[in-house]
Amino acid sequence: MIKDDQAKLNRFRLLLDALTITGAYFLTYWLFFFVIPPESPFGGSFSVEVSAFDYRFAVLYIGALTLAIYGLLHLYAGIRFTGRRLEALRIFEGNLVAIVSVVVFFWLFIKTYSLHFSRMFLFEFGVINTFLMVLQRNLLRIFFVNRLKKEANLRRVLLVGFSKACEAFLDRVKVNARWGYSVCGILDDRAPVGTAYGDYKVIGKISDLESVILDSSVDEVYVTLRLQEYEKLEEVVRISEKAGAQTKFVPDYGNLMSNRPFSENLLGLPVIYLRQVPLDDLMNAFLKRAVDIIGSLAALVLFSPVMLVTALLVKCTSKGPVIFRQERIGLHRKPFRMYKFRSMTVQKSEDEEKEWTTKDDPRVTKVGSFIRKTSIDELPQLFNVLLGDMSLVGPRPERPQFVEIFREEIPRYMVKHQVRPGMTGWAQVNGLRGDTSIEKRIEYDIYYIENWTMGFDFRILFLTVFKGFVNKNAY
Repeated sequence: MIKDDQAKLNRFRLLLDALTITGAYFLTYWLFFFVIPPESPFGGSFSVEVSAFDYRFAVLYIGALTLAIYGLLHLYAGIRFTGRRLEALRIFEGNLVAIVSVVVFFWLFIKTYSLHFSRMFLFEFGVINTFLMVLQRNLLRIFFVNRLKKEANLRRVLLVGFSKACEAFLDRVKVNARWGYSVCGILDDRAPVGTAYGDYKVIGKISDLESVILDSSVDEVYVTLRLQEYEKLEEVVRISEKAGAQTKFVPDYGNLMSNRPFSENLLGLPVIYLRQVPLDDLMNAFLKRAVDIIGSLAALVLFSPVMLVTALLVKCTSKGPVIFRQERIGLHRKPFRMYKFRSMTVQKSEDEEKEWTTKDDPRVTKVGSFIRKTSIDELPQLFNVLLGDMSLVGPRPERPQFVEIFREEIPRYMVKHQVRPGMTGWAQVNGLRGDTSIEKRIEYDIYYIENWTMGFDFRILFLTVFKGFVNKNAY
């Protein structure tokens, strides 16, 4: 484990990232204006409105914005707890969000830059910066892993309590050697000395805590007591700190918590939130809503010809209204009317609520079958997004009668209503649409809610374009 102070390490990584971004920017500048021929699609020349100085000066605010987004994407969390792929994905998302934000900022506030600052230059910078940043981060990771292999930076760990939390912790330590943990053993009052969990053994009772810490030079004590033994917690912490070991707590009720709980200080009283919802933050909510408004307006303009043709086909091929309105449950469990192009014959409301649509359902019209499979029937929901009932990205909303059933049958089902429902979502781009597992869909929805970032939304929208529109499970 990295023994250096994490704050100092983060400052070093921030400085290294700033140097990498600056290097990537001026490498792009050199290639774009002096190496690649101007007549090439990837080459450029200075315009009168935006000079060479303007391009060089732009590195300041583009770099600062990129670093800020990296921070929001948790790219300065401990190296040992972030995998290579996840880190690379976050770098890609951060660069994508930064470039899109710069283009939108120029368009809204600096018309000269919007017209004459090369978007190809920004694209090339994004590609080069992503490559160099991933390379730099991996070289840094290799450096720290090599230190761990030499045992120059190992952390000696003792566990107190043989519980499910203990087993879960040891499972993770075993497959993550880069964390640098050397487990001295487990102390427990119920399990006999010598009881083993994999390669790890119980080496004594909890009463042996102080002597084991001192004799084995323990750096950290992880408290993994059973829920029924929490009366011992205060004494374990007191002894650990008296012996000079850092104390950490792994709760035995982790199944009730999200993978990213957080705490709040109420005048000195710590309060643990079992579930973190990033969209509870006003700035995050504002950014998401702004993207929803801009995105829905742009999509309405872009898809207006498709919507017009679809409306005419629906009207000409079957009797009834063009737009189908149905009650769904949205944010904070409040009902709203969701819009779709009508894809079925007109029915009585009581018949409509009885069942799901099934394969070869006779109620679905010929035009309806096509627009359901291609998701064209969902396009009127852009008006729901504009009105604030829905978001471009989020858990799909369900009908009230099914919500009442699922809330009783599926644990944590109602968590999905802590954010606005979406036109597309993490579950949908992973193939969980139509007649698929509701339990699995909720797992993906909760993961999205707990791990939301603006970059995550853009990633889902990107995936929706390539594999989210056509749905083999839409009947």
